[in-house]
Amino acid sequence: MAEVQAPGLHLRHWPAWLAPSAAAELLERLQLEVPWKQEAITIYGRRHLLPRLTCWMADPGCGYSYSGLANAIEPWSPAAAELRDALQVLTGWRFNSLLLNRYRDGRDAMGWHADDEPELEPTAPIASLSLGAPRDFRLRPQPSPRNRAAVASGACQLPAGFDHCTPFNIPLHNGDLLLMEPPTQLWWQHALPRRLRLQQQRLNLTFRVVRALT
Repeated sequence: MAEVQAPGLHLRHWPAWLAPSAAAELLERLQLEVPWKQEAITIYGRRHLLPRLTCWMADPGCGYSYSGLANAIEPWSPAAAELRDALQVLTGWRFNSLLLNRYRDGRDAMGWHADDEPELEPTAPIASLSLGAPRDFRLRPQPSPRNRAAVASGACQLPAGFDHCTPFNIPLHNGDLLLMEPPTQLWWQHALPRRLRLQQQRLNLTFRVVRALT
C-alpha cells in the first residue's frame, strides 16, 4: 500500500489489490449481475446522455443525486455485497452505497468533479476499485463552492500550502484499490479523461457512506 498526500489530500493506493484472475472473474460477474443503464443529465436546460453506463446500489433509504439526476436504488448484487464485506474488514467502514461506472472504451469518460454532495458522510472515505483496462485518474486542487464561501467568511482556512499545489495523475490498473480519505473531496477534484485509441472497457466501483433519508 502506498500513501499519497498533499495539502488537503490523503489517498491510499493498493496496486493489484485483487489478483488478475480474481479481477477478471469479478469483471465478468458484474457485467452480468448489474442492471446497467445510460442516464441523462440536464446542463443549461439541455439533456445530455452520460458518456458511460451507471448503476446505484444501496441500502434502503440511501438515495443519491448529482447534476439533477436522482439515482434509482438497486439492491446489492452478490458480487458487490461480497466486496463490501471485504472492504469493511480492510477499512473499518460499513459502506451503505455503491456507484458503479462502466466505461465501454476510451471514448467514455468522467469530467472534473468532487464527491462532496450533502448526502455523503464527510468523515467517511470513498473506496474506489478499478477493473479492466488501465486508465489515468487525474486530480487537481479546487476548493468546492461550499468551502470557497466558508473561506471568504472566515469560517475555515485553506490547508497550508494549498495554493502551491499542482494537478497530478495516478494510473489505475486492473484490480487496483484507491481509498480517498477526508478531506480530499473538499479541496480536490478528480476526472477520468478520454483515451480515444483505447478499445477495452473499464469498470469502476466507488463505495460510499450516505446519510440515510428520513
